[in-house]
Amino acid sequence: MFTFAAAGFGAAFITSLLLTPMIRRLAPPMGLVDQPGLRKVHVTPTPMGGGIAVLLGLLVPILLVVFAGDLIRLAPAALAELRSGISGDMVLRQQAIGIMVGAVVLFTMGLADDRWNLSWRLRLGVQVLVALGVTQSGVRATVFVAQPWIGVMITVLWIMVLTNAMNFLDNMDGLSAGIGVIASLLSVGILLLMVPQPHWAVAFGLLLLAGSLSGFLCWNRPPASIFMGDSGSNLVGFLLATLTVSGTFYQVETSGSRHVILAPLCILAIPLYDFLTVILIRLKDGRSPFHGDKSHFSHRLVELGLRPARAVLTIYMATLMTGLGGLLLYKVADWAGAWLIIALIGCVLSIVSILETVGRRSIIDGHSETTSATKNAKTSSDESAERVS
Repeated sequence: MFTFAAAGFGAAFITSLLLTPMIRRLAPPMGLVDQPGLRKVHVTPTPMGGGIAVLLGLLVPILLVVFAGDLIRLAPAALAELRSGISGDMVLRQQAIGIMVGAVVLFTMGLADDRWNLSWRLRLGVQVLVALGVTQSGVRATVFVAQPWIGVMITVLWIMVLTNAMNFLDNMDGLSAGIGVIASLLSVGILLLMVPQPHWAVAFGLLLLAGSLSGFLCWNRPPASIFMGDSGSNLVGFLLATLTVSGTFYQVETSGSRHVILAPLCILAIPLYDFLTVILIRLKDGRSPFHGDKSHFSHRLVELGLRPARAVLTIYMATLMTGLGGLLLYKVADWAGAWLIIALIGCVLSIVSILETVGRRSIIDGHSETTSATKNAKTSSDESAERVS
């Protein structure tokens, strides 16, 4: 199992690591350059298109498995099960095709958005169509409800929210890609170690995603020499959403308990927290929720005094903490224990929200007092000068 995981991760890592600098050189002639601005953190023009390297980091190992699997001697049992599962299971193969087609469509749209800055209405429309198409391929959450349309609605909402949440997180060097690595590896841990029957196919996809993002991170860590762009963040969010739906997080043999379906929600709690809080802040200020600004979780941490690199590391640790809560769900036997874990994660997020809100208000009040004191001092100085004259 370890050899299988290392081989999948390593192949994607090396591919992405080697291709990213090539994409960086090709990005400016293609018009893929992110210019600095008031709503941007970086101060120099930076190439985009890192998502191309991430996509190729996924495709190359998949092609090796499909066309050169017989030549691969690493982890033969796991590889044989993976290939037989994909080729023999019609449902799994149909889901895999649906996910790959949807991923390519959203990647292409993101690449066009990086180049020409597409309308948010067009982007949302394409996301809805892709999400609906993927559910028709069989990628659908049942949530143990008999009515299929409920599962379709929940799945479409999950794909839409998570795709945009990862796009929202792509606002500091290494942030979105790093969160993608953590979420992917935690999900792999569940699918290979926590369930009685390992889900090789979905775990393999997540391992490729983690490896490809890790190779890209070698060039995206602060100070980043290339950005992932919307093509990459759309791809990462979509794959995390669809693969967590396809993964068998619940199995009857796992104590027969259904509460483990909450595991993906725990693993991805921080991206969801950032997405919801940003939307609320923008609506509260009377601004469009689809126009970029510096109201993200990472920006708010920087306002509290953290350096950007420390803010990113803090969000990494928060994601790891909530993700470990998802793994802990497999160690409790009933819904009572599950709700305690969910409540614990909710309390932690609430504390974070309170502290950052109070901290930002204190800073704003401090700036207001400083400005007021400066104005008063200037007024007193002017009055004294008038009296002297």
